[in-house]
Amino acid sequence: MTDTEIEITTALVRDLLREQHPDLADLGIREVAGGWGNQMWRLGDELAVRMQRMDPTPELQLNERRWLPVLAPRLPLPVPTPVRSGEPSARFPRHWTVMTWVPGDPLDCSSISRGDHAADALADFLRALHVEAPADAPVSGDRGGNPKECTGGFDRFFHAVVPDDLADDVRAVWDDAVAAPEWEGPPLWVHGDLHPANVVVSDGTLSGVIDFGDISAGDPAWDLAAAWVILPAGAASRFFDAYERADAGTIRRARGLAAMKSLFLMLMGRNGDLGLPGGKPAWGPAGRAALDRVLKG
Repeated sequence: MTDTEIEITTALVRDLLREQHPDLADLGIREVAGGWGNQMWRLGDELAVRMQRMDPTPELQLNERRWLPVLAPRLPLPVPTPVRSGEPSARFPRHWTVMTWVPGDPLDCSSISRGDHAADALADFLRALHVEAPADAPVSGDRGGNPKECTGGFDRFFHAVVPDDLADDVRAVWDDAVAAPEWEGPPLWVHGDLHPANVVVSDGTLSGVIDFGDISAGDPAWDLAAAWVILPAGAASRFFDAYERADAGTIRRARGLAAMKSLFLMLMGRNGDLGLPGGKPAWGPAGRAALDRVLKG
């Protein structure tokens, strides 16, 4: 059995805690559905264990350990904060981290009913996050750059899942994003992977943001795509009004990136329907709904 095939069980999580953090080993442990690069386990009522699974290197989890304690205190929505580090061992040769638990239901398993409130909450969160990143901030190879750098990925998703009757309109949105002016400001902190599985909802509105493995310095348009990918229909205009800082070029890039993210969600949904590894059946409908919102502007 290779590293990537190690079965992560309740017994394994408890054994690792006993070895490295014995004061936490008697807390209740239960698996959390979902996850891809990392598998999550609840630990008591207030903590979670984030186990490296599909991610080929530990950098994403190490970035969370390094930067979330710096960013979390000034963010207006709850985010997971590392409290203990788990190191590779003979029992489990990968990294794992004990983090605070962010209450709420993932949006891919829930819905937003208070669209205006959610738009304001997301805008407040991203205004706080989108500040100039320090020189030693991580730079992602596939997140945070200009859309033109992602044309290959867009084309793969497009040819795999775009509905025939929407192909021309989706391509036009993407081409417009590629043609838009590039980001000329300093690299800003970006979450990099805002989609329905990485935000949580309570009482019909956004109540937390999770999975910061792709935190990096780059173009804020990557996060502003959430105006269509996360928020319900009709909320994008209110979101950009509340965010205040996005010029026309940034909104064009964000809309194109939202189209690409929507296609990715649709592809992951199709893979889930086919039973392929890593597939997420719930993501298909979420991606199609997001794509419809993108095309409506």
